Amino acid sequence: MGHHHGHSHVHNHSHAHSGNKRALFLSFLLIASFMIVEVVGGILTNSLALLSDAGHMLSDAAALGLSLFAIKLGERKASASKTYGYKRFEIIAAALNGLTLIVISVYIFYEAFHRFWNPPEVLSGGMLIISSIGLLVNIIAAWILMRGDKEENLNVRSAFLHVIGDMLGSVGAIIAALLMIFFGWGIADPIASVIVAILILISGWRVIKESFHILMEGTPANLELEKVKSSLLKIPAVIEVHDMHIWSITSGMPMLSCHMVIEGEAVHDTILHRAQAILHDDFEIDHSTIQIEKIEHGCPNHHGSCN
Repeated sequence: MGHHHGHSHVHNHSHAHSGNKRALFLSFLLIASFMIVEVVGGILTNSLALLSDAGHMLSDAAALGLSLFAIKLGERKASASKTYGYKRFEIIAAALNGLTLIVISVYIFYEAFHRFWNPPEVLSGGMLIISSIGLLVNIIAAWILMRGDKEENLNVRSAFLHVIGDMLGSVGAIIAALLMIFFGWGIADPIASVIVAILILISGWRVIKESFHILMEGTPANLELEKVKSSLLKIPAVIEVHDMHIWSITSGMPMLSCHMVIEGEAVHDTILHRAQAILHDDFEIDHSTIQIEKIEHGCPNHHGSCN
């Protein structure tokens, strides 16, 4: 049996990791600071669009803080009781962030429903000023997070989606304020809130779906199990690959385990090194456990045939 940990991506992974921490921390400071201004402004102007945006910004601050905490916790070394350390907590944090997005959207729907029948008086001028500043703050926060590893790291992506949702909230509040200023449409405030709530709901569902897939040990979206298997079968003397499992501990950390059946006088270590090279070079799988079996002895599984 062979076990392999690749190290060629360690420098890049470390660079992305520190970049993610810096991006999350700077975004957290920016969002948390302006959140106070927007909450006060929302109360003073009596705008639901602004208050919903402020509520989402509050969740942004919590999401960014949780994401940052998850990355810091993930740095803790593995132990005898937690052999993979705390890296999986990043996915749990992403799932929690997705869940808060859904809860916030439901609350906005509830508040907007009441305002449709009785639109309150809104200080649209103050609402326009605060929402415009909020849009600028969110653009800066989104730009900072884009410099992180948002494509590969679900935790960073969930935080990024929070900020994008909040940015859309600011845009909605600006449009609603302009409609109230120029046309006196009080109903524009709850309409803008509902549109933003729908967008937030979609983002939240996507994050929860992806995090659930990882927590259920699903095959990473960028890897095809049959394609990996067929590549390993091309190795000379390998006649069968079975009991294959591909999963992720956290975003960007795929794992693989399988049994490989070899024939003739094939050398165990030669086959193992070829297999690990294919997994590393073609599929970026750096953590693999491969069991090599001679065809004449069969699979040593005590519970019958492997899957």
